[in-house]
Formats: sequence, structure tokens, C-alpha cells
Amino acid sequence: MSKKKQTFLLNTVIGFLSVLLLVLIVALLTRLIYPRISTDRTDHLSHLISEVIQIEVLNGCGVPGIATRFTNALRNNGFDVVDSGNFESFDVRETIVIDRSGNLDHARRIARALGISEQNIIRETSPNFYLDATVVIGSDYEKLKLN
Repeated sequence: MSKKKQTFLLNTVIGFLSVLLLVLIVALLTRLIYPRISTDRTDHLSHLISEVIQIEVLNGCGVPGIATRFTNALRNNGFDVVDSGNFESFDVRETIVIDRSGNLDHARRIARALGISEQNIIRETSPNFYLDATVVIGSDYEKLKLN
């Protein structure tokens, strides 16, 4: 290689390394002046995740489509309905909320959202359930809140 080409190549490498050094210095100064606040965001997100109430809605009165109606209403109220279907029988008179996770506050929030008396909350916790609660719609569904 000629002397001119070597000098040009050397100057190009030095120029590239100078630009890279400048970028790294700017990044370091930016990090020092504007530190990231990741702990607050993480705490906020974990708070939101812990407030998500996962429920299933079951038809206990035999009215076709009633579980779907209440599933939509509960989702509109911010609940995470992960399953809906039929209860083991269709002779449930009053709608009940079954606490599955042991967090009675979650069951109370669901009951308030639907206008269900706290007397209709049943505790039935089990490690086999991966839900917070089960709502069984009874024959009193016309008295419940759907908004």
C-alpha cells in the first residue's frame, strides 16, 4: 500500500474512533444528568398487576347466554374474566361469589360491582384454583347491576 493510502486509512480510523468516543461521553453525561427512575415504575406496575382480579362466570339459572352477558359487564368494570360457562346445576336461586384465592376484598369488590349482598360470598379456597373468584349467576339475575 502506498503511503497516502495508509495515512488516509489511519485518519479514517482515528476519525471513527473519535466520533465513537464522543457518543459514549454524551451517553455517560446524559445518564449522570438524567438518571433512570426504574424502581418507581416497577413498583407502580406490580401494584397494577396485583389489583387485577381474575374470575370465572358460571350460569347457575339456566337462562341461555346469561354468563356471556355478565362476562361482558364485568369486563367493562375492569375485571379479568378468564372463563365462563355453566355451573354444575341450574337451580341456583341467588347469585353467589365464591372466593377462590383467600382474598376476601376481591370477592367483596365483585359483589359490590354486581349489587350482590356480602352474605352471598362463599369462601372456598384451594391451591388448585388459579382464579380469584367464581361468580355463579342465579335466578335473581334481573336484580343485579349490569353497568
